[in-house]
Amino acid sequence: MKYIAMLKEGDRVGDVYLCKTKQSLMTKNGKPYESLLLQDKTGTLDGKIWEPGSMGIDDFEEMDYVEVVGDITSFQGRMQLNIRRVRKCREGEYDPKDYLPVSDKDIDGMFSDLMSFLSSVKNPYLQQLLQSFFGDESFAKTFCSHSAAKNVHHSFVGGLLEHTLGVVRLCNYLATAYPILNRDLLLTAAAFHDIGKLREIAAFPVNDYTDEGQLLGHIVIGAQWVCDHIRQIEGFPVKLSGELQHCILAHHGELEFGSPKKPALIEAVALSMADNTDAKLETMREILEAPGASEEWLGYNRLFDSNIRKTGK
Repeated sequence: MKYIAMLKEGDRVGDVYLCKTKQSLMTKNGKPYESLLLQDKTGTLDGKIWEPGSMGIDDFEEMDYVEVVGDITSFQGRMQLNIRRVRKCREGEYDPKDYLPVSDKDIDGMFSDLMSFLSSVKNPYLQQLLQSFFGDESFAKTFCSHSAAKNVHHSFVGGLLEHTLGVVRLCNYLATAYPILNRDLLLTAAAFHDIGKLREIAAFPVNDYTDEGQLLGHIVIGAQWVCDHIRQIEGFPVKLSGELQHCILAHHGELEFGSPKKPALIEAVALSMADNTDAKLETMREILEAPGASEEWLGYNRLFDSNIRKTGK
């Protein structure tokens, strides 16, 4: 099998991929076509079926494993597969492990690093709260295998762990550089800031929004989840509970970015900055290292509202 990360312009493709999404669209001239997002463990690839009703284009749906035949071209600096033939594969013709994008970092090592940071939290109530989540084997297993997003950043197995560790690490630095910060509160909030994504986004290979995720969003889900655990801890300080929940609710920084509250605590400001830094830099890394991103100028990106360019060597 030739993985997506190995493909280049001019290649002839004849392999099996997971069809992540499938849309029936129309060209500007009113001609129907289908747009696919194909996936393997190394990344995703935009695919186009320009003649949907032609011979060799079999019926298939999203989340099917499909054998595709076509040619790799370049469109606006991105690779695109022009598909000439496609068929739905039968079970046994593929190994699902080849189609799940996975963090390039060691997952066990990242979890060990995360637990090292969290074990340094001195407040007994916050420590008990952390253990009620991360000390639970079932929770830890799910947390380590989950993504942090559907497709923007860290959208791979281990992505939620990698992002959380990145944010915790940045918050630890900020707490050292700015002693005014309550380190215990900040690191705990960083550990919990995105746990709602475990219920907002379905597990792989689906990795799409759940009903609960669509209705509530991960920020509200996470804050409620933490609050449920706090109620089980006898004597947990009311003020500390409110401050922790506020940090979670305000971690996107602005109302227009989905935060139910804007930061009112210095720890909430620090968490918002750390979350934004890790998310934006990872997003940029993924853009720069995407399959087919070989040109200096990579085109306009909506998230950054800018035409992205690689740094000169």
